[in-house]
Amino acid sequence: MSGKGFGFLFEMGCGKTLTAIAVAGTGYKLGHLRRVLIVAPTSVCAVWPKEFQEYADFPYTVRTLLGTKAQRLKELDDLEKWPFPALLVAVINYESTWREGIFERLQAFDADLIICDESQRIKTFDAAQSKAMHRLGDQARYKLILSGTPVQNDAMDIFSQYRFLDPTIFGQNYYTFRSRYAVMGGFNKKQVVGYRDMDELIRKEHSIAYRVTKEEAVDLPEQTFENRIVTLGRKERGIYNQLKRESVADLEGGGTVTATTVLTRLLRLQQFTGGFLVEDEAMKPQLVTRGKLDALADILQDYVLEGRKKLVIFARFIPEVMEIIKLAGGILGKAGKKCVSIYGGIPKEQRGDIVKQFQTDPDTMVFVGQIDTAGTGITLTAADTCVYYSVNFNYATYSQSLSRIHRIGQKNRCLYIHLVVEKTVDETILQALARKEDLAKTVVDDWRRLFS
Repeated sequence: MSGKGFGFLFEMGCGKTLTAIAVAGTGYKLGHLRRVLIVAPTSVCAVWPKEFQEYADFPYTVRTLLGTKAQRLKELDDLEKWPFPALLVAVINYESTWREGIFERLQAFDADLIICDESQRIKTFDAAQSKAMHRLGDQARYKLILSGTPVQNDAMDIFSQYRFLDPTIFGQNYYTFRSRYAVMGGFNKKQVVGYRDMDELIRKEHSIAYRVTKEEAVDLPEQTFENRIVTLGRKERGIYNQLKRESVADLEGGGTVTATTVLTRLLRLQQFTGGFLVEDEAMKPQLVTRGKLDALADILQDYVLEGRKKLVIFARFIPEVMEIIKLAGGILGKAGKKCVSIYGGIPKEQRGDIVKQFQTDPDTMVFVGQIDTAGTGITLTAADTCVYYSVNFNYATYSQSLSRIHRIGQKNRCLYIHLVVEKTVDETILQALARKEDLAKTVVDDWRRLFS
């Protein structure tokens, strides 16, 4: 338990992943690190290889341990067999760390550095994944926690994270920690009703941590863009590839190719990346995969509930909007918070009050908007972060939607997160928008590339 630990308490969009990669690279170059284990929420695991690819300037190889138990163990075995000098990086989700056979294999991997991403996921000291991380952390030589959540929001949550990071800061016994910093009351005095000596707690917390907020990050651009990568399972990938093949066959055998026929096929692919499959005879789309919804749930949990920040979410299709409202309502409702929404079915005379509620009501934390309906003409500056569950093909509409949070009245830098299913039409659409193209005007001449 003598390993060195440090915390990067950076708000979302302030570069904690980049900073962690730089630390790992420096440790590798200095000869201190050879093996790194990164533990993250499931929806974040696929982000790390992309970030290494973009930022790492040192030799590395990375494996994402997802799928079945056998698949995860094989990936780790393959990583350890890498024949060239490089930093070996394994990425796994929290829920898998404590599973039988996987935990023991992670111990055997014997990481020099463990990075605990979105470390509030181990705030419950007696949860299985927290206990697993404590034991793995006791073995590691170096440890990092990454979190954008201010500890002051719930002081008791810090114990488990620091038990992993450095047990000498707050000790190894939760109840001793609680009796030191919490005021107990309620039934049988078993409820935390207040705190004491918070100055000491914060001083100890910051003794091995560095906090950055968007307001303090003066070097950040006014607008920052981030892709949250979502992966398809084997079954879902098979369905997606079948849809692509059917699209090509339909376009090749259907006579004259028009923008309408190409866009109709692209729409079907895009609906599938959002989780919905439109059967030929079905009256409405069916929800068949929850990849993006699970990624969004992580963001709602980490950013809204833990970070206590307001959030705007845009989606293209009504079924997506309805499912997002259901998801957000369930997550927020447990905390006594609310979400509001504007989509095509909301009467125009009601929309002004909906926007006002989001802007002024401290308990209304999430705004869900259909991008074609709510992407223009309204002000949503109560939030400085916007998630795009899906976008349309029109650059002008997309550009307008960016300005809902980035406009007069916004005091903070703005972060935009795109949920992107890798190797799908999602990437094609974002590439077109980055070139400021209206995809609907260019699809006919180059339609084959869109389905490649």
